[in-house]
Amino acid sequence: MTTSTAPATPVDLTARYQRGDFLLATARRALLAQGVQGVVTDTDPGRLAAEVTRRLAASRAPLAVGVLPFDTGSGTRVPGHLVLPRTVLRADADNASAASVLPREVLPRPSDVRAVPSPEAHEANVAATVAALAERGLGKAVLARALDLEFPEPLRVEHVVRNLAKGNPRHFTYAAELPSGRTLVGATPELLLSRAGRSVFTLPHAGSMPRSADPEIDRANGEELRTSRKNQIEHAVVVDYVVETLRPFCRSLDVPEGPELVSTPAIWHLRTAITGELADPGVTALDLAAALHPTPAICGTPTEGARSLVSELEPFDRDYYAGAVGWVDAAGDGEWAVAIRCAEIADTSIRLYAGGGIVADSDPRVELDETSAKFRTLLGAMGLADGNLPYV
Repeated sequence: MTTSTAPATPVDLTARYQRGDFLLATARRALLAQGVQGVVTDTDPGRLAAEVTRRLAASRAPLAVGVLPFDTGSGTRVPGHLVLPRTVLRADADNASAASVLPREVLPRPSDVRAVPSPEAHEANVAATVAALAERGLGKAVLARALDLEFPEPLRVEHVVRNLAKGNPRHFTYAAELPSGRTLVGATPELLLSRAGRSVFTLPHAGSMPRSADPEIDRANGEELRTSRKNQIEHAVVVDYVVETLRPFCRSLDVPEGPELVSTPAIWHLRTAITGELADPGVTALDLAAALHPTPAICGTPTEGARSLVSELEPFDRDYYAGAVGWVDAAGDGEWAVAIRCAEIADTSIRLYAGGGIVADSDPRVELDETSAKFRTLLGAMGLADGNLPYV
């Protein structure tokens, strides 16, 4: 087992990534795990966390890396999938602009693009969701759509990952192998949680507006989000859920009075930084991730009702989209990000995902536009955010 923290930088580790590795990186820090000395899978997140803890204690592996699926309910058939790697490389740097030195990789253009469902059908699904919220007593449901792209030649996952890191230096760029043989890649702005000793940190995002190339429109979109009653309510629901879920695990929690407005290259967001101190140091980062996931930000509320509605309306299984990706070590420390702004890559095909929170006063056209904006994170990494793709 090899573990190293020097002399690499986060950009070095991102550039070193090869398909089959695990990567979780920002411009300031990165973890690259290579090789496999053990695999732990289970559809029950509690059993998964317990077995990972046992395997780490019994092995020389310092940590486990992997993914949790979107659906962790009792009826799911999609397992959490964690790997005990052979080699772990870490890097830290205080240089948020360092990702700019990564080369811009050129990827092939798709030979076919198919929206799942069509934009018109997604708008109809949003309207159906709004109606179902009142009928079923739900506060919110997160509805997603997908884009299927086919290519005339195999895709280089490494190229997608490097472009994602270059274009989104403040995101968590990630890549993880899935049991299906596909690779989950993405650049998410949202940290589900991190744990270091007794300290817990989480950064829920909820409420969003598209960015604009026009500076005045862009500023207006950000201000509209900041003052939007709909988005403030949507955000508060997520924060309340996170706080109530963490409260039994923590002897103290620090929650700001309101969210802050932040931006990515494609989206304005509302986010709230929540810190806490664990009551029991035996509770691991994976235990906490299993308890928190899925939050209302990617599922809805109440969780079971929203998840059921989503499964009825979305014409695909989410599998690991809107799941969680991260790591946990033998001491219980770890970091888990929400698996959004992502895609699953096979040899010559890729499926992109994007979703949005639907509440009682959601407008179908606005919600469609939000998903289109969120697709730009992956489309931009592939050189396809030029407005010439159908169905986007």
